[in-house]
Amino acid sequence: DEYQWKGPFYFIQGADPQFGLMKAWAVGDTNNGDDEWGEEIKLSEQAVQAINKLSPKPKFFVLCGDLIHGMPGTQWRQSQEQDLKNVLKNTAQDIPLVFVSGNHDIGNTPTRETIDNYCRSWGDDYFSFWVGGVFFLVLNSQLFFDSSQCPELKRAQDVWLNEQLAVAEKQKCKHAVVFQHIPLFLRNSDEDHDYFNLEKSVRQEILEKFHKAGIKAVFSGHYHRNAGGSYRGLEMVVSSAIGCQLGEDTHGVRVVVVTDEKIVHRYYSLDELSSQGVEKELLDMLAKQS
Repeated sequence: DEYQWKGPFYFIQGADPQFGLMKAWAVGDTNNGDDEWGEEIKLSEQAVQAINKLSPKPKFFVLCGDLIHGMPGTQWRQSQEQDLKNVLKNTAQDIPLVFVSGNHDIGNTPTRETIDNYCRSWGDDYFSFWVGGVFFLVLNSQLFFDSSQCPELKRAQDVWLNEQLAVAEKQKCKHAVVFQHIPLFLRNSDEDHDYFNLEKSVRQEILEKFHKAGIKAVFSGHYHRNAGGSYRGLEMVVSSAIGCQLGEDTHGVRVVVVTDEKIVHRYYSLDELSSQGVEKELLDMLAKQS
C-alpha cells in the first residue's frame, strides 16, 4: 500500500537530543561531565508534546542520531538511554518513531559490539521503508567516517546501499530521501573535511551515487546548528539539535512537507511549535491533493 503516492504528507525530523551534553558542555568536560540531563529530558518532553498536538498528524518522527551523550562503555549511558525511552514512550501511538545511529550511540570508531548493542536498544543501524510512494533510507554514517574496527560491516552496508539505490532508480518512486547522522557537507560539496562532515573522497563518491539514483534530499544532524546546501539537485539539510545548541539556533525540530513536485521544510523552535503548531503556508500544501 505504501508504494503508492496518495498525495502530500509531512514528517518531523529531530536530531541530537543527546542526553548529558548540556552539562558536559557547560563544565567543559565532554568526556566525563555528562552526569546530569534534566534539561534535555524537559526539551525532549516538550518536543513530544508539541508533535502529539499537531493536526493533521505527521507520518513519522525521525531522530537523526546522538540520542544520548554517553559513549559506549561510559558510566551514565544506560540511565540516559532509559530516560530517553521513557520520554519517547509518550509519543502518540499513531506516529511511528524512526531512529538513526550517531557517533555517540555507537562510538566514533564503531565495533561490531557497539553496533550490536545499539541495534538491541534502538533497532537496525540501517534500513529502508516506504511512505505514500516515497522511498526512505536510513544509513549508519559512522561506517563512512571510520570503519577501521569493523570493515566487514561497512562492506555489508555498501552492498545493501547499492541494492537499495538500484531499487530507488527502478521503482519510479515519487521521491527518494536519506537520513544519516553526519552531514555529507555543511554548506558546499567541496568544503574541507572536519569533525562535522565526511571526508572529501568519501563524500564525493556518496554524492555521485545519490545523484545517479535520484536522491532528492539528505537529512542529518551532528552539527548542533542549522546548515545545508545543494549538489546537482540533491539538497543537504543539516538540522540543529533538540538538545545542546553549539551556535545561535534554538532547541527545535524540522517540519518536512512532501508534495508531488518537491520537498519543503522549515525548522521550528520547540516553543514556536508548541504554541503555534505548523504555519498555514505549509498546511495549505498538504491540503492540495494531487
